[in-house]
Amino acid sequence: MKTLYSFLAVVCGLALGAVLTAAVTTQAPHASAAAQATAAPTEACDSSRTVLVSGAATINITPDRVLIKLGVESNNRTPDLVQADNQAAIQRVIGAAKSLGIADKDISTDYYLVQPVYENYDALTIKGYRIDNVVAITLNDVSRTSAVLVAALKAGANQVLDVQFYTSQLRQYRDQARNLAMKAAGEKAQALAEAGGAQTGCLIHIEENTWSYYTGYWWGGRNNQALWTQNVVQNATGDSRPDTGEPPISIGQIAVQAQVNTTFSLR
Repeated sequence: MKTLYSFLAVVCGLALGAVLTAAVTTQAPHASAAAQATAAPTEACDSSRTVLVSGAATINITPDRVLIKLGVESNNRTPDLVQADNQAAIQRVIGAAKSLGIADKDISTDYYLVQPVYENYDALTIKGYRIDNVVAITLNDVSRTSAVLVAALKAGANQVLDVQFYTSQLRQYRDQARNLAMKAAGEKAQALAEAGGAQTGCLIHIEENTWSYYTGYWWGGRNNQALWTQNVVQNATGDSRPDTGEPPISIGQIAVQAQVNTTFSLR
């Protein structure tokens, strides 16, 4: 009986050993691959030898949006009278804009101020009241800028405070300019490295600056708005004076610029 138990124990032991051996054999290839991956050499980034370069790019685009700020300044003896005058005038201006197909959502009040008008600088006697009421109009068709200005001025606007041209795709053009600037920096770094008998390695540092500005012009602003308003209204109403043929608005372009300062390792 002892002999039988001893035989069974030996058989079980051999079977268990075979199972463990098979398990080890099955897992061995995975362990070996992981070890090889860990031991695989990687290219180190040598920060002791570097080249510092900058790259810049400019994209000129035609604006597709314009923001116009038109004002009506009214004066009268009492708050009620000045408010009535200003309200009537600003409604005519808004009506003129709407008659050109501008939607309500693209017309909004930008600025509204009521203030007393004194007899003189030192006196506290109020001789009347003044209201400055400014509306902001957004156009999706920049070619209609001059038409909107003339219509608003004929309707009673006596201030042209601002005309801002911009693009609705600024993010897209900024990304394009940034990519072009990075490409320029990489090419410059490689050219400098080759001139020095080396090659560029990894990118160590990036410093970016992106901006945009408008390159057109318009005949307006706070300093000469009265003269500009007078000339446009007279020309629009058939003044006999010769017309120069030059529109009051030049659409121009928007320059989107990007600049990057980069550091590459050398190898």
